[in-house]
Amino acid sequence: MNTKVDMEKVKAYADEAFHSGYACSETVIDTFRKSLDLDIPDEAIAMSSGFPWGLGGGGCICGALAGATMCIGYLYGRTEKGDPKINRCFELSKKMHDSFREKNGATCCRALTHGYDNDDPHRKCKCAGIVENTMEDLMAIVAEAEKENK
Repeated sequence: MNTKVDMEKVKAYADEAFHSGYACSETVIDTFRKSLDLDIPDEAIAMSSGFPWGLGGGGCICGALAGATMCIGYLYGRTEKGDPKINRCFELSKKMHDSFREKNGATCCRALTHGYDNDDPHRKCKCAGIVENTMEDLMAIVAEAEKENK
C-alpha cells in the first residue's frame, strides 16, 4: 500500500465531502479509502452513519475519531477469534485516541462542540477542522505503521 499522499489534497477532499453531505465519521472513511485507493465498500460508510453528533446525538465519542478507529481496524483488525494481531490494532487505536485528545482537548462530541446547535454553521466549520486534523493524524499513523511493517 502506498501511504505517500499529498495531505493538502487529502484535506481538500475531506472538506468537500464533509460540506457536501457526509457527516464526520462518513467523511473520514470515504476520504481514507479514496486517499489510499482502498477497496473499502460503501457499506463501511453506512456502518459509520450512527457515529455523528456523538453516537447519533448522545454527545459521546467524536464521529471523526470513531471513523478513524474503524479505518485502523480495517487495516490492522482481526477477523478470526483469538487472532493476536488485535494487539497492534489496539496500539494504533490508542495512538489515534491520544493524538486526537491532545490536539482537540477532548474526545467527546459534546465537549468539542459545546455551545453550538447541530445546525449551527460555526459548529460545521469547527467540525470540518477536526475532520481534517483527524485525517492528518490517521494518515501519519498508518504511514508509520506500514513503514514498521517493512
